[in-house]
Amino acid sequence: MAFLTKKKIGLAVALLVIGGGATAYYSKSKAPVVEPPRFRTAAVDTGNITQTVTATGTINPVALINIGSQVSGTVSELKADFNDRVSKGQVLLKLDPTIFNAQIRQADAQLASARASLKLAQATHQRNQSLLSQNYISPLALDQSKREVDVAQANIQLASAQLARAQADFDNSVIRSPIDGVIIKRTVDLGQTVAASFTTPQLFQIARDLTKMQIDTSVSEADVGSLKEGQEARFVVDAYPDKEFNARMRQFRLAANVVNSVVTYNVVLDVDNQDELLKPGMTAQVRLLVGNRQNVLRVPTAALRFRLSDEEIEKQKKLAEAARPASASAAASATAAAEAPQDDDASFRTKADLARSFRIYTLDAKNQPKATDVKIGLSNFRYTEVVGGELKKGDKVITRAIGNENAGGM
Repeated sequence: MAFLTKKKIGLAVALLVIGGGATAYYSKSKAPVVEPPRFRTAAVDTGNITQTVTATGTINPVALINIGSQVSGTVSELKADFNDRVSKGQVLLKLDPTIFNAQIRQADAQLASARASLKLAQATHQRNQSLLSQNYISPLALDQSKREVDVAQANIQLASAQLARAQADFDNSVIRSPIDGVIIKRTVDLGQTVAASFTTPQLFQIARDLTKMQIDTSVSEADVGSLKEGQEARFVVDAYPDKEFNARMRQFRLAANVVNSVVTYNVVLDVDNQDELLKPGMTAQVRLLVGNRQNVLRVPTAALRFRLSDEEIEKQKKLAEAARPASASAAASATAAAEAPQDDDASFRTKADLARSFRIYTLDAKNQPKATDVKIGLSNFRYTEVVGGELKKGDKVITRAIGNENAGGM
């Protein structure tokens, strides 16, 4: 009897163990499967947004003077070199004066000869006047002597002009600095022959003041609408990659540059270079500050570029079909969100509205993508201002699909 009781108890325990295992297995098989996240999201927040226009330019002195020679000759003295600081009127070089001195002496002799001829012509004319009063010569002879006086006076003026030109050539053989500045380029050496027959040779290039520089840059026609004189800018150069310099827009030039159908405009920026770190010819990567917003609602700019892939749209359609028996209206809403149709009133909206309207995607309570239309304001590569729509702070917006870096046009 005791044996049967123990056997019944063992059988009951075995049944309980089997039942418990079956219950656990059944419960485990019925547990909901957590779907892994399919999208990378970011929260809508408030903050500051700064919009800039980027361009590449060249750093140049504000005033750059090219110094040449009006006369030809051989360089006999060179009194300035690269990087020399020169003052106005300082001698930079001299050409060999031998030929110029000879021309001056020749012109001086011609002037003396013309003066002697004038004296002789005047004396002859005076005698002819006396002889005419005594009827020894004809009036024609007197007129001829008067003409000789006039010719002699004209020859004196001609000889004086030739002497002045010879003297000017001699003065021009001495090249002087027209301004106070720094020599940044020299293209002539001692003993070199300077030929100024057809074009003026460039001998020196002088910068007026290297503590005041400018950036000559080109801006795309798409960005010129937001440019104004006096706007602040920042730039970097390769020589100082860890240092950022300040600049200010001084001039927008109306002449357009067209290269391969690409239209750009020249923009000049002023740069303070008191420490003279910046050198002429450096390449500057410029960022012009064209807009700034403080404490505004913003979303990551990547959210504006995200689009559902074809596979995701098809998945949304299947989910909508599966949910149709439960709620037809919910299914229709899900299908509309998945397909994200275009507005049918686009042709009646202004161009500005169309340009600033975007469709972004948020996650609903079931972690499914939901399309939301917004109007945007200021934008940069990180954040975009939201000025209209149903978004609020804390909403999760989709920036890209996880596991597919190219999904949605990213």
